Amino acid sequence: MQRAFGTQGFPVPALGLGAGHIGSPALNEAQVGTLLGQALDMGVTLIDTAPSYGLSEERIGRHLAHRRADCILSTKVGYGITGHDDWSYGSVAAGIDAALKRLRTDHLDIVHLHSCPLEILQRGNVIRALHDARTQGKLRVAAYSGENAELQWAIASGQFGGVECSVNLFDQRSLEHVLPQAQARGIGVIAKRPLANSPWRFAGQPIGDYCEEYWLRWQAMGIAAHDMDWPELALRFAAHAPAVSCAIVGTASLEHLQQDKRHVERGPLPPQLFESLRQAFRNHDDNWIGQV
Repeated sequence: MQRAFGTQGFPVPALGLGAGHIGSPALNEAQVGTLLGQALDMGVTLIDTAPSYGLSEERIGRHLAHRRADCILSTKVGYGITGHDDWSYGSVAAGIDAALKRLRTDHLDIVHLHSCPLEILQRGNVIRALHDARTQGKLRVAAYSGENAELQWAIASGQFGGVECSVNLFDQRSLEHVLPQAQARGIGVIAKRPLANSPWRFAGQPIGDYCEEYWLRWQAMGIAAHDMDWPELALRFAAHAPAVSCAIVGTASLEHLQQDKRHVERGPLPPQLFESLRQAFRNHDDNWIGQV
């Protein structure tokens, strides 16, 4: 199931792989190689990574360099480069070069400024660094990854061909106005956290857990999964939401990835159900901003 990535000139799959988990040293190289190879074989061809994901970029390069033509590589820059201040022209330019080396490729498909603060975006140096790298053939799409005011500014600026943000049952704010604007401008959209960190795993409030905010929203909305399980409801909602080009799931399990792909392939939710889930969010929205 392929879709255009906005008007950026190439297709992406409806389901992509968030490659944070494969950066863990708890996984051995054989496990990582199998997961990445099988992902491409089943059409999960967009791989989204970042330098902050441990060994992720290096492992993708090691296992997929010989299949570079089969995948869409998405990564993030802006910080963590020795000798450069975070969120400087140099940190972005050097970060792109470092990613090219780790990923063993001569170009990157999508490069995001990763949660870059609004005031830095507005200064323009980091954006200029992305555009210069694109002119040099090092990347295809200059993109922004983030939420809320920064995401709104990025889309309105006309400087980006792609964005990445949270879209799920409990994080719907961007679906109201922001992502429709992206779609109208031809901007490709990667939806992260489509499973909302799976709050249904917890019988009680998971205090201090990364998922706690989504668990609270889930309880407040009072929605049901109807005749499907929660992962299916969540994935069909997010992956087929208007303006979404690709939804990425983070997993180290081939079995989970295969199941997620089956869910997405079942297609959009029935329109009445989709709208009821949208309305439940609107009815209970208590300044539920996008989760970074």
